[in-house]
Amino acid sequence: MAILPVPERGQPLDVTYIYDIVKSINELYTVIGGDSRKGYVGIFTRGPEGPQEVKTSESQIIAAFETVTPTSLQTAGTSLPWYHDFRKQFAYPPIVTATAYNTGNNDSGKDVTITISNISTSKVEGFVKFNAGGETTIGINIIAVGKPTS
Repeated sequence: MAILPVPERGQPLDVTYIYDIVKSINELYTVIGGDSRKGYVGIFTRGPEGPQEVKTSESQIIAAFETVTPTSLQTAGTSLPWYHDFRKQFAYPPIVTATAYNTGNNDSGKDVTITISNISTSKVEGFVKFNAGGETTIGINIIAVGKPTS
């Protein structure tokens, strides 16, 4: 593939020059290919198929936010459940991460542990453990990546 000369200012673009630009773009496409996104996400399945490989560009990604609001003062060590419904967006249980976000100004929100207890094609469930006593709302940032249903 040849490097095209940069035209001078005011130089008219003729058919030959435009042809060379298009030809270079087509050659570049041939070298790179239409499948230039070669990233993969390994999707673990619980079925007989074993692990599934899905292109990153073809995977389903869901980012969500849930809150856990205690109805009373929590003692240290108390766990409260949380969940997020995916509405059956995934063909197999996705890869999920969940991180805590202290939405209040209380110290109890600074010392929590997030645990994921179950992941299915339609839902992720877990617990928030308050390691310090207090009453504060905890936000949970959720990212799920997996093979879509369709």
